[in-house]
Amino acid sequence: MKYRSLNSYLKETFGTKVYKVPIDAGFTCPNRDGTLDTRGCIFCSGRGSGDFCASSALGITEQIEEGKKRVGNKIGEDGKYIAYFQAFTNTYAPVERLREVFTEALNHPDVVAISVATRPDCLGEEVLALLAELNEIKPVWVELGLQTIHERTAQYIRRHYPLSVFDKAVKQLRERNLEVIVHVIIGLPGESEEDILSTVSYVAKSGATGIKFQLLHVLSGTDLADEYRAGKFECLGMEEYVSIVKKCLGLIPEEMVVHRLTGDGDKKILIAPEWSKDKKHVLNYMRKCLEEDDNPGAD
Repeated sequence: MKYRSLNSYLKETFGTKVYKVPIDAGFTCPNRDGTLDTRGCIFCSGRGSGDFCASSALGITEQIEEGKKRVGNKIGEDGKYIAYFQAFTNTYAPVERLREVFTEALNHPDVVAISVATRPDCLGEEVLALLAELNEIKPVWVELGLQTIHERTAQYIRRHYPLSVFDKAVKQLRERNLEVIVHVIIGLPGESEEDILSTVSYVAKSGATGIKFQLLHVLSGTDLADEYRAGKFECLGMEEYVSIVKKCLGLIPEEMVVHRLTGDGDKKILIAPEWSKDKKHVLNYMRKCLEEDDNPGAD
């Protein structure tokens, strides 16, 4: 099955190997600081999904250099980087603070773009104006944590914003020529395959330019872990997950970039599914299944 992968898009766009460096800029989240809630989303780790980031005590440039060291043997001296502001909500701060950290990343000579993970309800006019301004210097991507279009699930995971807010955010970002990448979690408790496919179909028509498929991970220290231990839901098996992803890929337009087929859960805190710990095996299996669709008569 053919789809537009992130690797191919990066090579087309930047002409070289590009690697994302996760950044923790020390922000928080309205779902954590009491504005909307204090518990965070039900699946979110203590580091706000920034489990692979360097310490927020380091400066932005220092974190980029740390990231370069971790992947130097994979990417080579000529490689370039995307500074991925990943932990918590990365537009939830005074606009001058955002300008400071984003500009520092963009000024790094090896950084070709920044990617900003945030919530659709944290994109005020000043923030939008700043992102559009910086996008004139180097590309700025905005990653929105939608996860699902279904209100019952959104309430369960404590997302705390309606679908209309997501729609407005995508429209406003695209009007400013910003790339928009949407996160979708596959395997959320209570969701059927039909529910998942309807979410992906919605994203495909939303105007977003990219999509990330994320396997639901159960991480220790989360309320989701308590639900799992209580036997309230089961995680997807590998074959079932891959089957759903294949169907999802069939729903998205050719020009939409697939930024992720699955995801990583920090092995130190990952409770389930166990099979996801061997990411190399999972990706090899996924590639084999997708290639079989292109060569149905192959052995």
